[in-house]
Amino acid sequence: MTSEPLRQAVAKDISQLAQRGFLPVVVHGGGPFIKQALDEAGLEHSFIRGLRVTTARSLPIVEQSLTILNKKLSQEITNAIGLSGRDNKTLVAKKISAELGYVGTITQVNHSFLRNLLDISITPVIAPLASDNHLGILNVNADEVAGAVAASLGSAVIFLSDVAGVLDDYKNPESLLTEITEAQIKKRIANGKIAGGMIPKVEAALNALHQGADYAVIADGREADILNKVLAGKAGTKIIS
Repeated sequence: MTSEPLRQAVAKDISQLAQRGFLPVVVHGGGPFIKQALDEAGLEHSFIRGLRVTTARSLPIVEQSLTILNKKLSQEITNAIGLSGRDNKTLVAKKISAELGYVGTITQVNHSFLRNLLDISITPVIAPLASDNHLGILNVNADEVAGAVAASLGSAVIFLSDVAGVLDDYKNPESLLTEITEAQIKKRIANGKIAGGMIPKVEAALNALHQGADYAVIADGREADILNKVLAGKAGTKIIS
């Protein structure tokens, strides 16, 4: 996301998938951009179990950072429309806990709206912000949003990260697991082999499967032609029940 050439390469891959008859929906985060904006505003930021604590003061900055990035991505993909999850109640969420602040978990996806866009060959590009059903807004982890959207559409979900997938040893980038089960994931979270930002990713993958997604893959978005490799089963870690 922070490398413009890499981001544009992935955007081109997404556009080509759409031209080949696939119906992609893109969900993005923006952690590095949010961090920079919060630092420039002199606001502290912290994480609890991989989720960014979002205060009343930081929420507008989070929204601004995600919205700017959202429009860049939709422009780079072409034949795409940038959406905040709060637009037309694309995403509805509820607060998780007081300690996380304005952070939500998805309760509803407007899948009929997304299908209408796909039916006219428009790729939805969704920023992970949601309505709270009271004209408010919540920050939602992008991986959770991707899983929820995939499940609502009965689709597969591919999580692009800055690692090759789930590693047997997180200190060894060569220790990629090509496949992992739910039981193995839970064991690795308990013993610390899966930690930090990977926890929301694997949990989002499992939630997507539980809710009806075809399958889930975690892969390295920095790798050339990564989407085609994942679709061919030649990259990433496949999450199975």
